[in-house]
Amino acid sequence: MTANRSENTRPEPARPEPARYDFAQAEPRWQSAWNTQGCFRAPDVPDGSKPKYYVLEMFPYPSGKIHMGHVRNYTLGDVVARYKRARGHQVMHPMGWDAFGLPAENAARERGVHPAKWTYQNIATMRAELQRMGLSLEWEREFATCDPSYYGQQQKLFLEFMKAGLAERKESWVNWDPVDNTVLANEQVIDGRGWRSGALVEKKKLSQWFLSITKFAPELLAGLDTLDRWPERVRLMQANWIGRSEGARVRFDLETPVDGLTQVEVFTTRPDTLFGMSFLAVAAEHPLAAAAAARNPRIAEFITEVRSLGTSEAAIEQAEKRGIDTGIRVKHPFNGQTYPVWIANFVLMEYGTGAIFGCPSGDQRDLDFARKYDLPVPPVVLPPGADPASFAIGDTAFTDDGTLFNSDFLDGKGTADGKRAAIDALEAQGAGQGVVNWRLRDWGVSRQRYWGCPIPVIHCDDCGAVPVPQDQLPVVLPEDVDFSKPGNPLDNHPTWKHVACPGCGKPARRETDTFDTFVDSSWYFARFTSPKAETPVVPAAANAWLPVDQYIGGIEHAILHLLYSRFFTRGLASMGHLKTPEPFAGLFTQGMVQHASYKSQDGRWLAPDEVEPTADGGAVETATGLSVTISRNDKMSKSKRNTIDPGSIIDRYGADTARWFILSDNPPDRDMEWTEAGASGAARFSQRLYRTTAGAVGSLPVPGTMPAEGVGRDLRRVTHRTIAAVTEALETFAFNVAVARIHEFANAIEAAGAEDGAARREALETMARLVGPMMPHLAEEMWSLLRPDEKTLVAQLAWPESDASLAAADSVTLAVQVLGKLRSTLAVPIGTDEATVFALAEADENVQRAIAGRPIRKRIHVPGRIVNFVV
Repeated sequence: MTANRSENTRPEPARPEPARYDFAQAEPRWQSAWNTQGCFRAPDVPDGSKPKYYVLEMFPYPSGKIHMGHVRNYTLGDVVARYKRARGHQVMHPMGWDAFGLPAENAARERGVHPAKWTYQNIATMRAELQRMGLSLEWEREFATCDPSYYGQQQKLFLEFMKAGLAERKESWVNWDPVDNTVLANEQVIDGRGWRSGALVEKKKLSQWFLSITKFAPELLAGLDTLDRWPERVRLMQANWIGRSEGARVRFDLETPVDGLTQVEVFTTRPDTLFGMSFLAVAAEHPLAAAAAARNPRIAEFITEVRSLGTSEAAIEQAEKRGIDTGIRVKHPFNGQTYPVWIANFVLMEYGTGAIFGCPSGDQRDLDFARKYDLPVPPVVLPPGADPASFAIGDTAFTDDGTLFNSDFLDGKGTADGKRAAIDALEAQGAGQGVVNWRLRDWGVSRQRYWGCPIPVIHCDDCGAVPVPQDQLPVVLPEDVDFSKPGNPLDNHPTWKHVACPGCGKPARRETDTFDTFVDSSWYFARFTSPKAETPVVPAAANAWLPVDQYIGGIEHAILHLLYSRFFTRGLASMGHLKTPEPFAGLFTQGMVQHASYKSQDGRWLAPDEVEPTADGGAVETATGLSVTISRNDKMSKSKRNTIDPGSIIDRYGADTARWFILSDNPPDRDMEWTEAGASGAARFSQRLYRTTAGAVGSLPVPGTMPAEGVGRDLRRVTHRTIAAVTEALETFAFNVAVARIHEFANAIEAAGAEDGAARREALETMARLVGPMMPHLAEEMWSLLRPDEKTLVAQLAWPESDASLAAADSVTLAVQVLGKLRSTLAVPIGTDEATVFALAEADENVQRAIAGRPIRKRIHVPGRIVNFVV
């Protein structure tokens, strides 16, 4: 149990040899002090005495050990949390675990260990490693998504979503892995095979549970405009994924009805180009394709091939565009001509209507397809300045705006006017209408696996899909499952799925699909506000803490996780749980941690401890002495064996060293390379700060002594300018800039010597407080040396304030130009009169050389910036 803050049981500082900081002894001691005094505990509900600040890093999957990416992510968040706490905020900084998912189930199959045991062992290991980093986390709020106390509340939310019409069960085409016996996302299909099993993927129509994210599509798009503290590229990626487009739905009559079908409907954003039609293409899963396959074995064979291909956009773009003519023809709504219907591998059933009209002259994909199958390419949009008599399409489609031609009643119109006229004509003859279309599709959340949150529904032959009654929640996963059989262990369990229908009492069957793990991470930030509550959220707490003020995580989650979280928050708001529509007010996406990789002459990847550097910048394999190939800036990965164990870094250098180097290398939104030289340099700097502090303690006046007027003024100026600079850097996430300013500050302190003890004390105390968010253990150790009788920890101190009169510059550097070319620079006191500025500038040797004795015709002075002489 964490003690109350007011106990102030600050430990006595250790007194090792002053020249050496014993991080191995100091770091656990200060971590214990923080915990004892409850430094990082947030109130259940902010009391209003201070502004609230909610800091959250994307919670980790408990894979077994933390990696350097974790170190970077949680160090960034910790700096923000400690800084905001010092600036007078009530800070909540929680931690939990994204604990469901396929890796645990695979471990169960491969190692014979239950997923729960594997997961909780990994959590224990990773928790201990993260705690060694000295993170200011509120561990009292910790939970794992595989805890029944968490996923039981998630089941309650799902039932509310069902009641509100935001969840439904419907049939859809899915990617099916016949070996793993599970649905795969498009991104999990690689070259037509399952990402894990390697089996050829099949297209299969299944009944799946969906969350109705499309109902919020307009709000999700509009809401992006309010997220001014999100990276622009993330907002753009989400906007493109939501994909609002204006256009028309066009109905093409079949020349001859096929199996009762008389029309095909397409959506197009370019109804102005309808006269450029060359063909109509449908997806392999379209009803027309099925009708054609039933009559033609070659078509059925082609459809089978298409269904084995990846369906991600990347896979489609990279794949060769292929198709087959069905022999079916459709009538054009305007000119009455007929066009062939093809099945094409680049048309997806889940986008639009599963059918497109092909206009090769205005779409590159259509053009490539038309050229491959020798289909006509009639041009219908004339580029500005082009001759309609000679203009033709070559290998590149013309996709820009222009003037319509070869288009009957649309001839001579511009693109925008042509769209409107085409829609009016379609509506007038009942062949279509103008619509707004959304690329976004409802979120399929069913997964055929054991280690996930059970979907709380019971299937009855008479009553249909019946919600599990509230008093029977949570629906808990059975522990006695058999992973030796293929498929979903819940499906294979002899008893768990067999229950009585809550409605009629007859024998019924539990839903054996579990939720996509993205569901678990789509509301955890709200659960952190009341993690032990008997309801999913407590509105008073959630509305007081949310939205998250600063969310931190990788760019790889820019679309799905963030979009699903935004949807979930709107769903919770619509049901009265929350007031905020947006979960994350600020978002920061950090770069990756990279490391050089090494390959031996026989092609083996070597770990960093298996090579030795050479004087020429190369490396040799330690065991053989043979040179190795070095690849710089590779992402850390187990396959290339270029990972660095954070635990070994902490053992060797201490947690603060790891934190300092992580912050110092690059701007945090960019990738950084972990190097031994950088880590050892960070370790030397921490020792230097300690040594400077310990060496000065005996000669400093008592705490609180004010510097005499005018004495030590230069050092005091540096101190207060550094406070201002570091404050600005931390406010703007420029942590590497803060590190650089602190390095400069350390140089200034050492250069100042003992000119004035009070100014030196002020500087050293300021240094301890400034490095507090970044090297918190060292900061406490320095403070305890400087203030041995004070019980307050640095973690509890307010942020230092910069004295504006001391921080203000007393001189300015001007650029001196001759005929607009820089010739010199000139430092002058602020307020120097213009005549003096000109005289000093003219006297400069470089300026004299550039003037070369010529008369000066004009003198220009922009105060604080430039002097320019025109000769």
